Amino acid sequence: MTEPRYDVIAIGNAIVDVMATCEDDLIDELDLAKGGMTLVDTERAKELYDAMGRATEISGGSAANTLAGMAALGAQCAFVGQVANDQLGDIFAHDIRAVGIEFDTAPRDGDPPTARCLIFVTPDGERTMNTFLGASQYLPPAALDDELIASAGILYLEGYLWDPEEPRSAMRRAIEVSRKAGRKVAFTASESFVIDRHGDDFRALIEEGQIDILFVNEGELATLTGEKEFEAGLAALKDKVPTLVATRGANGAVAIGNGERAEVDAEPVDKVVDTTGAGDLFAAGFLTGHARGESLERCLRMGAICAAEVISHMGARPEADLRALMERS
Repeated sequence: MTEPRYDVIAIGNAIVDVMATCEDDLIDELDLAKGGMTLVDTERAKELYDAMGRATEISGGSAANTLAGMAALGAQCAFVGQVANDQLGDIFAHDIRAVGIEFDTAPRDGDPPTARCLIFVTPDGERTMNTFLGASQYLPPAALDDELIASAGILYLEGYLWDPEEPRSAMRRAIEVSRKAGRKVAFTASESFVIDRHGDDFRALIEEGQIDILFVNEGELATLTGEKEFEAGLAALKDKVPTLVATRGANGAVAIGNGERAEVDAEPVDKVVDTTGAGDLFAAGFLTGHARGESLERCLRMGAICAAEVISHMGARPEADLRALMERS
């Protein structure tokens, strides 16, 4: 097997985040699910955008955020995701390439427009996300470059993108290509509502041995396994995936791999400003450590450091020098 050209190639939603601070009263007024992620249609997206105050626009998307963190740590990464041939599509492409990530997926002409996530951040730092998936739902299998997929040590897949038929087919094909090339497949469940819709598919992938690294948070673990108790959920999955990573927010994270268990506390943060991207950046640290052959505990610590950095400011992309933070840890 040849040495990989990339540490990770990710397939995910190509989204531009539109973020604005607000008071809790606005969350209630707009009937939003505080702290959650809700899919919205074009009309609702316009209504929410009009209700936002001054906003900041920056490329987002779960898997793309993870790659941004990895690139900041010096990893070599590539991304596959669908944008439209419009202004937000240009913003996404510029931002992701600017941080050193290869992105060559051709933009799509016509409607729907590029996906956007309207994020309301309340004074407690909690983010309420409302996502219009737009063009990102139309990533066809034909957009994949098999040689590119096979050239990455790890294929990282975003559960959010499993819903629409075209990208789901693309990800299934990517799994086949990656495994045939002897590479690893990492998967993030993304959100409990995604598991509610596609849990049977996810459980089948796990049972078939198609996933090497599985990322879940505490709620997703319960939804995926049907076990309300955290330890019972871990027990239900730990022998089915080579590496299981479960995050618990302020309570840290646990990883189990090849019979070894490691745990870390959350990194201290002076003030939680915005929790957007915490899980994405945790995955960035963990995957970077994994790609470099670090211990399970060190991979968790790297994830915790990245997550702490991103929740200390607005936005889901790192602002501090992550490599310097790692050197001091």
